[in-house]
Amino acid sequence: MPSAAASAPAPLPAALRQVTLFSDGACKGNPGPGGWGYILRDLASGKEVEGCGGASRTTNNRMELRAVIHGLEMLKTPCAVKIVSDSQYVLKGLSEWMPGWKRKNWFKDAKRTEPVKNADLWRKLDALQQTHRLDFHWVRGHRGHDENERCDVLACQAAEKAVRDGLAADLEV
Repeated sequence: MPSAAASAPAPLPAALRQVTLFSDGACKGNPGPGGWGYILRDLASGKEVEGCGGASRTTNNRMELRAVIHGLEMLKTPCAVKIVSDSQYVLKGLSEWMPGWKRKNWFKDAKRTEPVKNADLWRKLDALQQTHRLDFHWVRGHRGHDENERCDVLACQAAEKAVRDGLAADLEV
């Protein structure tokens, strides 16, 4: 068994590239066809990259998580990332709930009777959180925030494409 020091993440460089990750997930029914979308913006250059994807049968929470995961996976070096999302589930999970889930071995309760939903995706986010310095910002969805609206369009288009192309389901494992 590795020591606690061996499993601690390496310290992040003091001067990190600053990026903003806007994300959203969508689902037509819950569960139903779903999609995710993100915009990554480099603050120094202003350069933006968009991404999206979907599944033929999934949940809104899984799509919200996947949007953040795929956006963070695009970053090839450690960055300071401001995550902007309309998902309280994602933001509170990352900023508040995850330490307790990890202490309880990905269960919601100390007696380990109720596993954390979407633990496969939360584990991926936990690993990505070790690489980047994350800051969280909540926005009200569908209220005219340009990037949130764009991510919603990407997610909805991806959900439609998932049905049209017969993409695989993405349900909790």
